[in-house]
Amino acid sequence: MSQKFRLLVFSFLSLSYFYAQASTVDSLDVPSAVMNKAYKAAVVLPASYANNKASYPVLYLLHGGSGHFNDWLNKTPDKMLVKNLADQFNIIIVMPEGETFGWYLDSPADPTNKFETYITKEVIQKIDNTYRTVKSNKGRVITGLSMGGHGAMYLSTRHPDLFCAAGTMSGAMDMNYTRFRINEDFAKSLKDRFQKLLGTSDTSNDVYIKNSIINMVDAIKKNGMPVIIDCGVDDFLIEANRELHHRLVFNNVPHDYTERPGAHTWEYWENSLPYHLLFFSKVLKANGVAVDK
Repeated sequence: MSQKFRLLVFSFLSLSYFYAQASTVDSLDVPSAVMNKAYKAAVVLPASYANNKASYPVLYLLHGGSGHFNDWLNKTPDKMLVKNLADQFNIIIVMPEGETFGWYLDSPADPTNKFETYITKEVIQKIDNTYRTVKSNKGRVITGLSMGGHGAMYLSTRHPDLFCAAGTMSGAMDMNYTRFRINEDFAKSLKDRFQKLLGTSDTSNDVYIKNSIINMVDAIKKNGMPVIIDCGVDDFLIEANRELHHRLVFNNVPHDYTERPGAHTWEYWENSLPYHLLFFSKVLKANGVAVDK
């Protein structure tokens, strides 16, 4: 056998071993009785999942506005980001559908938008029935970007029985779109979409106030859940993130808060997500649910 041929065989076997050990991605149909429709979710299983019988903790990773469930797999500059993090932290990562403007809440005006109920009662149940998961809040964490950052904080604050830690990246912590640093056309588009979602474009209405994370500090404090918040200094949502941080500090609510260089971009979120996984991994280890490799 020639030296060149041996090198080719070795390279092939090395690549085969690498891919055999890499995380896998499932595309799962998750029917919604509350919306009378089926949506897809992407599920990343760490490589170790196939090699043992352990129950795994789960990260629910939410997409942003105008996006869909597979954004985190398709839009990060490094297309292996989520898969590599699933392997690095030995965690199942679930990316559910939240539609382009669902805001992960149950709309008071649009009966086809019930994403709070969908995530908390239908998606989690489907995941727990399909995979070997830690079937308690000790093994569930949640984070997301932009609209998904709002969703992660909203769902975890309202359902502390389901999650043990939450995060937000460049999150829309205040639903009052008139405070966003955006141009007139974008503001007009948001006004129309919020009108459909919430039944009014009047941002002084209670539906905006009660559903905004910056006004949920008392509930966040009562829950005592570990929270990680970060936002780029050039992001159009930075002011709301700073306001939430200030309110949490004023009310003596422990949390991890970071501002970094960057804007509302996938480059920023690609850099941010590993910090969230590191934060969550410490919580999961403290809860005794982390899986050894």
